[in-house]
Amino acid sequence: MRVIIDIRLTVSLLLLIALVSISGTLIEQEKSLEFYQKAYPDSPALFGFLTWNLILLLGLNHVYSTWWFLLLLALFSLSLILCTFTRQWSALKATNKWIFYKKPHQFQKLLLSSELKAKKIIPIINILKEKKYKIFQENNTIYARKGILGKIGPIVVHIGILITLCGAVLGSLTGFLEQKMVASGSEFKINSHLNLGPLSTLQSSRNWKVRVNRFWIDYNSKGSVDQFYSDLSIINDDDEELKKETIYVNKPLRYDGVTIYQTDWGISSAQIQIDNGNIFQLPMASLENNNQSKIWGTWIPLKNDLSKGISLIAKDLQGTMIIYDENGSLDSAVRIGMPLVINGVELKVHKLIGSTGFQIKADPGIPLVYTGFGLLMLGVIMSYISHSQIWILQTNHTCLIGGKTNRSQITFEKEIIGIIDSLECSE
Repeated sequence: MRVIIDIRLTVSLLLLIALVSISGTLIEQEKSLEFYQKAYPDSPALFGFLTWNLILLLGLNHVYSTWWFLLLLALFSLSLILCTFTRQWSALKATNKWIFYKKPHQFQKLLLSSELKAKKIIPIINILKEKKYKIFQENNTIYARKGILGKIGPIVVHIGILITLCGAVLGSLTGFLEQKMVASGSEFKINSHLNLGPLSTLQSSRNWKVRVNRFWIDYNSKGSVDQFYSDLSIINDDDEELKKETIYVNKPLRYDGVTIYQTDWGISSAQIQIDNGNIFQLPMASLENNNQSKIWGTWIPLKNDLSKGISLIAKDLQGTMIIYDENGSLDSAVRIGMPLVINGVELKVHKLIGSTGFQIKADPGIPLVYTGFGLLMLGVIMSYISHSQIWILQTNHTCLIGGKTNRSQITFEKEIIGIIDSLECSE
């Protein structure tokens, strides 16, 4: 028991949790096996030791839901609870008691005390009331205090930390997270390929789905992306609209405990027409390039037997598209709706269809986390309130006055001197 309530153990556990949390921030969480094999190869290993095998072995790819991280949180919570009841709560109970100093030698142990000529009790009581002290009197002795909230503050901080940890654990065990790219005009259900918590109650029979009515991008005067938007509808299995909202970065949609964030965009497909024939739709794929800018491309057949074709490259939904011939050489540029003749074949790009990137998240622990943070901040503010105590003993010939405080010593000394001066002026 003594080991668990040792403050050094509590601080050590807190530091260890912080270090593990940093690793969870630096190492991407909940990615595919192929991602970790590519990002953390066996040779050369990152920092000489960090490989994908080690990451998967220790669970660093989902560190916040590993058994050993939850065990650290449980030990820290237990230590904090025991410290709260054995130290902070006991100190608060002791502070709440009325303590009267009835002998002169008791004032000698106070850092701040003074002996005055015989004074009356009533003027002293009135001055202390003006200073917002709570006064307890027993015959010729007085005990006064104020700032009891300063002693409650650390307990509130501990409670806030515990509630925050409970919320984080609840979200890790019962929530889910998914990244999804969806073409404009498509529908999707939240029922599969999710990073589910082990205790998540998400059911594949969820009776609603999401329709992307429209996706569009606003560009600034320099031609770069200013903001991108998704007009979404929540619809039931009978295609009845339950909710409609336009989302953008930092403006999510919330429904039935699920939050849909706007996070990314892309080009899903291109609508092509050849020789005034039928318009057909070709998917476009994201391509890697050296300058790290986003580009998408597709291959357009120019013959029915697919023996010849060209490559179409685009970097956004509004700009010029680049055409490469079958040999990979730059051929020409084309804009939406502009006809282009290549090898005797007329080509026209009617439309580029955008795709919108979502982060879909459910975290039942969020209300607890917010509540815990609120209590944590409140407790920190309360802890800055000084808890001040004053003792007064009236004898036949003298009046002893002394006090102590847990912080703001200089301010408290000025207050005691002001009380003494007020008493002398009242004579």
